[in-house]
Amino acid sequence: MARSTKEEALETRNRIIDAAEEVFYTRGLAQTSLADVAVAADVTRGAIYWHFKNKADLFEAMSERVRLPMESLMNATSEEYAADPLRHLRDTWVHLMQDAALNERTRRVLDILFLKCELVDRNDPIWIRQQDCYRRGLENMERILKDAIALQQLPSDLNTRLAALTLHGQVVGLLMNWLFSPTTFDMAEIAEHVIDTCIDGLRYAPSQRIKTN
Repeated sequence: MARSTKEEALETRNRIIDAAEEVFYTRGLAQTSLADVAVAADVTRGAIYWHFKNKADLFEAMSERVRLPMESLMNATSEEYAADPLRHLRDTWVHLMQDAALNERTRRVLDILFLKCELVDRNDPIWIRQQDCYRRGLENMERILKDAIALQQLPSDLNTRLAALTLHGQVVGLLMNWLFSPTTFDMAEIAEHVIDTCIDGLRYAPSQRIKTN
């Protein structure tokens, strides 16, 4: 039985995203054209424009393969999350670090996002989308921290904005260091220890408290 047109279209779309991931990873974002992706995917440029409006749209589809699963974890509203939001936050970050170390696709996409996006135009749609993702990530993290405070898992006077910025900076900085030099340390092995250390800082560091005069 012949496959449906919908199935073939989905297969072509995924092949284009796979090719974009490969070419972005090899050449960098700025040095890659849609013509390069078309050659790598063995499709016409018309086929690419059938599925994607432009390079930014294609980049977003590639990024979502990693971003959407992480955002769904951060946005969870399960009973497990409601009972223990701090544990949920901890497990989410541990999952990201271990997935980056053990999953080739995750590693390649994060490598592109962190090290191979040569963006200089702040009006570039990719730049704007990356900023939006960053803001939403901080907002989600701060929401989880406030939920943890409500359950007395963290100090009531924790500066949640500062805590979210600190935790985000620590984890992303470590990810970037590992992507730059992956043989320096075993990220999968140290992930739990690193995140537990960060969370201990939220619990006990006086510098993370709201200052009152």
